[in-house]
Amino acid sequence: MRPRPSPSLGATAAGMNPRAALWLLLVLPTAVQGQTPSPLPTFTPMKSFHRDQFQGEWFVLGLAGSNYRKEDKALLKPYITTVVADDKGQLQVSSAMKRGKRCDTWSYVMIPAEQPGQFTIEHKGSTADQEDMRVIDTDYTKFALMLSLRRTGSRTVIRVSLLGRNWNLPSRTLDRFACLALSQGLKKKDFMFPDMTDWLPHPDGC
Repeated sequence: MRPRPSPSLGATAAGMNPRAALWLLLVLPTAVQGQTPSPLPTFTPMKSFHRDQFQGEWFVLGLAGSNYRKEDKALLKPYITTVVADDKGQLQVSSAMKRGKRCDTWSYVMIPAEQPGQFTIEHKGSTADQEDMRVIDTDYTKFALMLSLRRTGSRTVIRVSLLGRNWNLPSRTLDRFACLALSQGLKKKDFMFPDMTDWLPHPDGC
């Protein structure tokens, strides 16, 4: 049975203050959980990237990372992110996650790097470790696969995201998301959403 992303953005885990939950969400990508250093993953760069077509509203439907814990699944749910190209050629990204009657927001800037679809990330008001974000694949109208590599000390924190223009994606797209995450050394336990516990590779393989 193929997992399907839920249209619900979810609420704060029971017993946790929403502000504390948001803080956890924001710091998780940079948190060090005592893992051993990871080599920098390799990938095939995009031949071209059209930032104007990449603009607009996306739904973050899949998330997997090397530094998440089992208990984080109660906090991390599908959410909305909006991308706007500015006159400097950068992409201004703002995200929003509904928590009951309130909406928590955060933002960052994607600064184009040398390769098409490759960016360095600037977190507003933060001096976080260096982070590179890469659009691995997208058709601009339905989905996008994103790979984030954040260097903290001698270690690389890996995060893979699946974005969609609506709440439903074909199972084959979920396969590509899972295969990308597994190719970066992530395990099924590292998937925050959707639930990939019963996921099996497509007959054609990854």
